[in-house]
Amino acid sequence: MRHSYAWRNFIRKPITDFLMKRTVSIPVNLPSERFLPLMNECSEIFNAHIDWALANRTYNKNKAHKELYHLLRLQHPCVPSALVQTIRDNALEAIKATKFKRIPRKKPTSALRYDKRTMTLRGQQLTLSCIGKRVAIILNVPDYFKEIFETWDFCAATLTYSKPSKQFWVRLVFETDDPPKQEEGKVLGIDRGLYHIVSTSNGQFFSGSNVRANQRRYLYNRKKLQQKGTRSAKRRLKAMSGREKRFMRDCNHCISKKLAALNDVKTYVLEDLSGIRNQRRNKKVNKWISSWSFYQLEQFLTYKAEAKGKQVGYVDARYTSQKCSRCKQRHSTNRHKSRFHCKTCGFKAHADINAATNIKDDYILSTAPSESVEQATVNSPYVSTSFSG
Repeated sequence: MRHSYAWRNFIRKPITDFLMKRTVSIPVNLPSERFLPLMNECSEIFNAHIDWALANRTYNKNKAHKELYHLLRLQHPCVPSALVQTIRDNALEAIKATKFKRIPRKKPTSALRYDKRTMTLRGQQLTLSCIGKRVAIILNVPDYFKEIFETWDFCAATLTYSKPSKQFWVRLVFETDDPPKQEEGKVLGIDRGLYHIVSTSNGQFFSGSNVRANQRRYLYNRKKLQQKGTRSAKRRLKAMSGREKRFMRDCNHCISKKLAALNDVKTYVLEDLSGIRNQRRNKKVNKWISSWSFYQLEQFLTYKAEAKGKQVGYVDARYTSQKCSRCKQRHSTNRHKSRFHCKTCGFKAHADINAATNIKDDYILSTAPSESVEQATVNSPYVSTSFSG
């Protein structure tokens, strides 16, 4: 059995008063002669709603229901009516999320979203709407997930199908209230980079040398196999697909777990790196940034910290690497690769640690009362030491 975690989209501010969600993935044995045709018909219903939304330039669910529901019920009489409505909502939400910039499509074996109208979970018995009558199965739930099944609220699920293994998976989503917020603890600044995946304001490093070595190896192997173009090379490329992503996901899980386990920290502060890939640089740097999974690490750290009652904050990423963490003077020549040497006060430090300290100080200044900030500015130019976490 495998399990994964679902995290919701959030505004870039500390998380407060939300429900905590978890997704448990369980392999299930379902009759493929009934569910594969259902997935095929549901993908056609999904794509029909997408075509209607693009033609009418709207994602209004009421209008789509009035114009398409009865027609689709005639075209697909075997699909349950509640499932048609779920697919409608799913399709129009996909259009709304992209604002017509992309055209989302479903393949014949694409995932199928269920809700409380089309699925029930009573203990470990799961029933799914399908062509004809519902299908009931008993889930084999290990002890690790017993607490979630017994105490959390079941809210939704997704049915997926793996073509290579010919295996159905059900992804059950549960939710519960957030744990009590941790009242005491430090603020930890985190600088994310290419050479060091994470550098913290307390002097801790997580090197990225192993990650870059694996990325170079996979890139080299892909180039060689693509040049060959033989049938066996294509089979090898297919077998390699996804390995690099799984390796990087595992690294991000390990790093975020270690960071979230720091008992003396209550707030993690990150740079807001949204839009960083829109900046065009040379070919080599563009390749590095395109394979840099900084957002995945951010998501993993967010939900792991949330589960422990901690929070994640964000600051502006501009000039954190050029600014001195001691005197706060900024100059473009202060940093040279991994070395930071302030031209004003002479302060020397590792460039990533200096940036992480600036991230922490900027967050503390942005959240401190205005009176405290004014008093600290008058009394001492070294604001970072006045508000040390």
